[in-house]
Amino acid sequence: KIMNNKNLPIINIALTLVACLLAYLVFDSIRQPVAFENTRKEREIKVVQSLKDIRSTQTLFKQTYNRYTANFDSLIEYIRTGELPIVNMIPDPEDTTFTKTINDTVGYIKVIDSLFNSRENFDVNSLRIVPFSQNVAFEMQAGYIMRGGLKVAVFEAKTPYSSYLWDLDPQRVNNLRAEQEDLDKYAGLKVGSMDEPSTSGNWESL
Repeated sequence: KIMNNKNLPIINIALTLVACLLAYLVFDSIRQPVAFENTRKEREIKVVQSLKDIRSTQTLFKQTYNRYTANFDSLIEYIRTGELPIVNMIPDPEDTTFTKTINDTVGYIKVIDSLFNSRENFDVNSLRIVPFSQNVAFEMQAGYIMRGGLKVAVFEAKTPYSSYLWDLDPQRVNNLRAEQEDLDKYAGLKVGSMDEPSTSGNWESL
């Protein structure tokens, strides 16, 4: 009995440590998925913004050249040197119905100023790089598809989960990828499509 009494403090300490360990494991099992989702959402805000920037630039590029480009060098050069006409619409003085207008080009604005003038420290070279990645570039394609007997210009820019979640729990990233693939969806973020005349982002349909 004396020996048992001496062992009680050790047993109590051991039980306390076990209880603390179990409590931590329960807490960590809850914390990890929440932390993963929070980090994923924070990163995807910036990745989506980059894809929106690509879409905006591609839209203006198409207005200028009547096509999209699959080349980031061309897209970046267009941002740097391209100009857009500033058009002033005025009533046609010869139109007695007062419904016709004349488009009068009064000047030009640089593409970079049109798109990114409000963005402080915007680096045009960053357009191709996936945020939070190991300097990985977005995958980008452009071309044409036939719709209703017409040749329609299309483009697509995308990046998989693994590019911007590379340093997070690999099992959770794999689970996320498998979930999307089971739904026959792209396992990552993308804008545009090489199969449909769409410039929507897949985050917009989530």
